[in-house]
Amino acid sequence: MPGIDEQRAFVPVSIAVLTVSDTRTPADDRSGDTLAARLTGAGHVLADRAIVRDDVDAIAARLDAWIDDPAVDCVISTGGTGVTGRDVTPEAFARVRDKEIEGFGELFRWLSYQSIGTSTIQSRATAAVARGTYLFALPGSTGAVKDGWDGILATQLDSRHRPCNFVELMPRLREA
Repeated sequence: MPGIDEQRAFVPVSIAVLTVSDTRTPADDRSGDTLAARLTGAGHVLADRAIVRDDVDAIAARLDAWIDDPAVDCVISTGGTGVTGRDVTPEAFARVRDKEIEGFGELFRWLSYQSIGTSTIQSRATAAVARGTYLFALPGSTGAVKDGWDGILATQLDSRHRPCNFVELMPRLREA
């Protein structure tokens, strides 16, 4: 049965949080605050945090910097995953990724459907691996952050989760 195996050691993951928004500031970034609180509350390390405007080049540049930083194991973004013209986070992820994690977006929308119904179809939540770093893109609402963290990332970024988790794969992400 899936779940946390308390006999296994917890391994903290070093996570950077990226808020994608043209309007949010550190003073009113509720989604970023929610995500940072949840990941540190779970025992992980907040490696860095930034707010970047809805611009594919700016997002990709911030991602590239963190991907190349050995102190960052994972990046979780919030915002820019909708369908409007300014929503370009998935396009930025596509520029930097090596492999897409298709099931993440599918599972996120399934979980989100339970909260917001068919409105979840407007989300382009996505995930990838880029040069050995995990990338996860969540929508910009606090509800979406809670759905993504509580429903997927809290367990998949917990080294004790069985039958498997993303953490145990980290040493092998750069294999050729």
